[in-house]
Amino acid sequence: MGLVVAQAGLWIVDRGLRQHMQGNLQAQAENLLAALVKGPQGIQLNKQHYDAVFSKPFSGEYFIIEFDQQRWRSRSLWDFSLAQAQDEVVAGTLVPGPEQQQLLLYQGRYQRYKTDIKITVAHDYSPVLVSFQQAQIIGGSLGLLALLLTLLLQRVLVRRALQPLERTRVQIEQLQRGQRSQLENDLPLELQPLVQQVNRLLQHTEEMLQRSRKGIGNLGHALKTPLAVLMSLLQRAELKQQPELSALIQAQLQQIEQRIARELTRARLSGEALPGAYFDCAQELPSLFQLMNHVHGDVLTLQWHAAPALRLPYERDDLLEMLGNLLDNACKWADSSVQLSIEQQGATYYVRVDDDGPGIAESQREQVQQRGSRLDEQSAGHGLGLGIVRDIVAAVQGSIQLLNSPLGGLRVEICLPARAE
Repeated sequence: MGLVVAQAGLWIVDRGLRQHMQGNLQAQAENLLAALVKGPQGIQLNKQHYDAVFSKPFSGEYFIIEFDQQRWRSRSLWDFSLAQAQDEVVAGTLVPGPEQQQLLLYQGRYQRYKTDIKITVAHDYSPVLVSFQQAQIIGGSLGLLALLLTLLLQRVLVRRALQPLERTRVQIEQLQRGQRSQLENDLPLELQPLVQQVNRLLQHTEEMLQRSRKGIGNLGHALKTPLAVLMSLLQRAELKQQPELSALIQAQLQQIEQRIARELTRARLSGEALPGAYFDCAQELPSLFQLMNHVHGDVLTLQWHAAPALRLPYERDDLLEMLGNLLDNACKWADSSVQLSIEQQGATYYVRVDDDGPGIAESQREQVQQRGSRLDEQSAGHGLGLGIVRDIVAAVQGSIQLLNSPLGGLRVEICLPARAE
């Protein structure tokens, strides 16, 4: 806008200057008219009554006087023919002149000594145009420089003004990564209500999840007691006298118990972890492997590897149960070694459990992973653990693959997305 205003200012100055010069040219034309005198041979031009600049070649000041088929030219035109002087000229327009000059013309029609006289006066406007061009270059350069400085200053001011929003964005990202559980309230007044509501929502959601898990646990204990009573009734003499009925009732009660345990465990899963939840490998894996060593370590070598400070943004209890099942089953079928590795590649976490046991034939692996089948039911004698492992992986939208292990046995590879879509 500044450049547009500056250009408009130059245009206004140019219009005013041309009008002012038109007045000067009119005065020069009237002086030339006054210099016309009548002599013995008719109308003559008294050279003592007009400016000497008209006698200097290409001086920038020119005139043409026309009357009675006569045409007098100033000596300053030299050999240049100003043909446009014969036509009507619009006030303020420029016409080409000698030496690449741009001429501002004025034409006046007079009557002297009962003779019609047309006087054309021209002035070189090129120096003014050059000055305007220089002013445009300088003004444009200064305008662009001012624009760049304004943009830089605006960027600094906007960044400073939006720093609180940037801090909030970083804190929300930390929530997703499990590095914090609440947002800080040290923000401008305009953002504090939003942050407070988000913190209340996070707290409410966590409390609801805790109450839900507690209620599920209470329900599980409440159902286990009647099941235990029914199982004890099978030991009574009346039922022992009917072994077929006793076996049928026992099988159904076992299925009910397994189904309740499975569904209660699936309902306990959090799915996508709450903000602030995480599994710290360096903190949790040593105690888990200490337990496995206590159970299987007398005949097996157990090893784990994870990057320093690696934390998975999932519920700690869910991952402990998943890893516990995988490691326990790998230990049952391994000959001498079990290895666990956890690494992050881009936006995906990879959990790999390797053993040097008999493994699973490739022809059976697809059948093992069919929808509706459990790993421990479909794997021929391998016992890959509880179906809860697959439920945990499915809850966080992950995937399971059964591969050949570098140790010679089976590798269970689990892919967990860093952020559930």
